[in-house]
Amino acid sequence: MAAPEVKRKLVAIVSADVKGYSRLMDEDEEWTVRTLKAYKEVMGNLIEQHRGRVVDATGDNLMAEFASAVDAVQCAMEIQDELAARNAESAGSRKMEFRVGVNLGDVITEGNRIYGGGVNIAARLQELADAGGVCVSGTVYDQVEDKLPLGYEFLGEKKVKNIKKPIRAYCVSKEPGLHKDAGEPSLPDKPSIAVLPFVNMSGDPQQDYLSDGITEHLIADLSRISGLFVIASNSVFMYKRKAVKVEEIHRDLGVRYVLEGSVQKAGDRLRITAQLIDAVSGYHIWAGRYDREIEDIFVLQDDVTENIIATLRVRVEKAEIERVLRKPTGSLKAYDYALRGKAYEYDMTREKNALAQEMYRAAIELDPAFAGAYVGLGWTTFHAWVQLHNPDLRSVDAAIELARKAIAIDPSLASAYRLLGECHSWKRQYGQAIDDIETAIALDPNDAENYAQLSEALIWMGRHEEAIAQIEKAMRLNPYYPTMYLFDLAMAQFLTQRHEEAIATLRKVLTRAPDLLWAHGLLAVILAGMDRIEEARAEVSEAKRMDPDYSSRALREMIPFKDPTFSEKVAEALRKMGLKE
Repeated sequence: MAAPEVKRKLVAIVSADVKGYSRLMDEDEEWTVRTLKAYKEVMGNLIEQHRGRVVDATGDNLMAEFASAVDAVQCAMEIQDELAARNAESAGSRKMEFRVGVNLGDVITEGNRIYGGGVNIAARLQELADAGGVCVSGTVYDQVEDKLPLGYEFLGEKKVKNIKKPIRAYCVSKEPGLHKDAGEPSLPDKPSIAVLPFVNMSGDPQQDYLSDGITEHLIADLSRISGLFVIASNSVFMYKRKAVKVEEIHRDLGVRYVLEGSVQKAGDRLRITAQLIDAVSGYHIWAGRYDREIEDIFVLQDDVTENIIATLRVRVEKAEIERVLRKPTGSLKAYDYALRGKAYEYDMTREKNALAQEMYRAAIELDPAFAGAYVGLGWTTFHAWVQLHNPDLRSVDAAIELARKAIAIDPSLASAYRLLGECHSWKRQYGQAIDDIETAIALDPNDAENYAQLSEALIWMGRHEEAIAQIEKAMRLNPYYPTMYLFDLAMAQFLTQRHEEAIATLRKVLTRAPDLLWAHGLLAVILAGMDRIEEARAEVSEAKRMDPDYSSRALREMIPFKDPTFSEKVAEALRKMGLKE
């Protein structure tokens, strides 16, 4: 008698179980059984709504299959949202939280049941998920990355029970935020390093600004060395408070070396530990431990920097080492204010930006020769102008004056030249802007923001192919790049007639930042130019929904193209679709 035919199919599998189920049963069996039944009914209804099918629901487990990975992930996230809302409404502290794993794989079917490696991987991903969280495989990520307004944190290639090969795993977030594109970057042709956020060991979260500031200082010092390749702070701070292995950093960021350490402040004493690791071999190649008065903070930071340079045998020009070892201020209190200002500035809300300005002003009052504080105040002044969408350039002029004050004190301060370049771009002084930014790059060849800023200036000036090359450099130095890098890339793609690429890039932008007005406006222009009028009108409607006063005139005034005819064409296209003058 012939063996029965084995039937196979490719499906998206959702596997879920209750975190701490045994503990809940021990505490209150009746509540646990009653709640589990109610929650499974909710899950079953959502699965049906997303065109899925419950395959198994024994014990505290639930398994479902979907024809689409997008449907599976959408459903998993909605399940977690609904259950979180129900847990919040529950009386008392008891709650039932599920962990969910999603995989796309080949399965064997037998009646209504499914079996095989694809099912097993979904179950292992479920075990990797946090309570209330969703973890997906690399095969799922590849299908949904650009299709859903979600964020994805790469957890690495995980070795899991009963699965021969490691599986790529991603934690899914409701916030699109920053996330690194898939793919492993190649090593640069010079020593490459990532400085991970130093751990605050004080036990007081309010001291985070100090450990973060020391990390930033070390990154800034090392990035001024032309013989090094240094990953931007935006990317390394994605690993803050996360337990990661150096080999994962090597793979994710494409670097050979990793510096990690800790900071502990007790009264007037400061204890810093640091270790430099070869991320390829895993060997520790240098370590330092310092326990000194907090007044020695600059000496400590310089010592760590010099040891790294010496250990990696990097050739350093005299001017570079002079820039690195220049003391930012003689006032420890002023430096403390500047660190606090930097911490506030990262938030980018109007309220935090205003607090950052207060901190920088306090630093300047204590030390009028603190060049870095003038730059910080200049950037926050500029950011306040951008946040108001204000065509009045007096705030830009004020930021320029602050940058010039900083340069008069310290002509080697790259960030001051970059601020000048940003401001001159908006004043349509394009040649001066590019000169400023190229000076910043010469002074700090590892600052990703310099290349991103140069890309933007080249776009406004009309040198679009060059702009693409510069934004790609920025993305390599800052693999977890901010959304505006993508927007600039989309702009350059559009201006070089790569319309389909530009649309795909703008879709990524809006996945991360659904409320970015300029992205909706540019997407509308591109779609209209391709006679996709209904889609274009939808983008204009979305922009008007977010800002009823959004107008074609404001758009024209806020995009500083050298060629005014281009701005007018953009505005005219938007007016035809209902955007007022």
